[in-house]
Amino acid sequence: MRRLIRHLPIGLLVGVCLNSGAFAQTALTWQQVKDKFEAANPNLRAGQLNIQESKAQEITAYLRPNPNLTAGLDQLQPFNGNPYRPFAYAFPLLAFDYLHERQHKRELRLESAQKGTAIAESQQLDLERTLLFNLRSAFVLTLQAKALLASAKENLDYFEKELSINRERFKAGDIARVDLDRLALQRAQYESDYQTAIVNARTAKITLLTLLNQRTPVDQFDVTGPFEFKEQVMTLEEFRAAALATRPDLKAAIETIDKAGTDHKLAVANGSTDPTFGVDFGRNPPLTIYMGVSVNIPLRVFDKNQGEKERTQIDIAHAERQKDAAAAQVFSDVDSAYYTLVSSVNLLRPYRSADGYLETASRIRDTMSFAYQRGQAALVDYLDAQRDYRATEVAYINLVGSYLTAAGQLNMAVGREVIE
Repeated sequence: MRRLIRHLPIGLLVGVCLNSGAFAQTALTWQQVKDKFEAANPNLRAGQLNIQESKAQEITAYLRPNPNLTAGLDQLQPFNGNPYRPFAYAFPLLAFDYLHERQHKRELRLESAQKGTAIAESQQLDLERTLLFNLRSAFVLTLQAKALLASAKENLDYFEKELSINRERFKAGDIARVDLDRLALQRAQYESDYQTAIVNARTAKITLLTLLNQRTPVDQFDVTGPFEFKEQVMTLEEFRAAALATRPDLKAAIETIDKAGTDHKLAVANGSTDPTFGVDFGRNPPLTIYMGVSVNIPLRVFDKNQGEKERTQIDIAHAERQKDAAAAQVFSDVDSAYYTLVSSVNLLRPYRSADGYLETASRIRDTMSFAYQRGQAALVDYLDAQRDYRATEVAYINLVGSYLTAAGQLNMAVGREVIE
């Protein structure tokens, strides 16, 4: 069994799965599961809409002020003078005015909006990073459940053969009835393990299907991939360097500082005076036509946008502190995940060596079975050897699952898949 777990993908263990209808569909690899997740997960798709909204705000930010058109008609005399000529002395007026924004306000608004879009994109990548960890954990849990199911089936089949041999021994008078009954009762534990493993495998697949937002029947859904561990990992410093260069939340924090600087420049620019230029055309009765120009300059005696200048200056300091906190969190996440992974590797190493726990447990089981069948070992020793083998095998599978989960956690801490 150890060699199967080491060298075969979990997809080849599927022969022990729920029923033959489960094999109609090709098992999905991690990359295929990831692609389906990125295409269909509603949380990711909702996050992409936030980026589109931010891009739309860029259009609004770069719009020019609208010009104003004023049309007037004055000096109407419907009640005085000649009642039949109320428009004889009418004074028509047509005026245009336009606000001129100084100190690059429009360009700064666009720059701020673009940096907001960059932050939204980084936040979307951070959301994807977190959700992919959940997906990876569910994928590993499914592989682990399938491995436990394969182990439970293999142990049940092995014990069935042992039980069949001992029934023949009972018929031949080689063992007592009580020994055969105790062996038959032991089978209930193996059957219970098998049925529990079936339920756990179904539950793990349902969880994965939920994350994929699919309605595929669980018996028609399957995944495959290597269920093993690697002893060689990069150093902690290499993981830290990769995280500092990759983590999208840290990148978003740095971009927030940059945007805060632009917002402060915009606040300073908004404190300047913007003149309004105007031109008007009119006709003095009866025939004189004239044109005039005007400049409207607000006197910013009291309101010079002092509050926004102060607020945006504080925002820069706030963003810098948030960036420092994000960097500290990156180191914390990487260190925690790294040592968890190293611990898992240290625990797994004795299982897979040439004379490791799995090989030893298998050898003890086979030896005690051989000895008991020839009357050279007690029943209790034989049953203990069976239980020890089952417990050792389950412990190994669970440790591999813990290793793969820790690897996924380290990938999330770094911000990309550094461990496949």
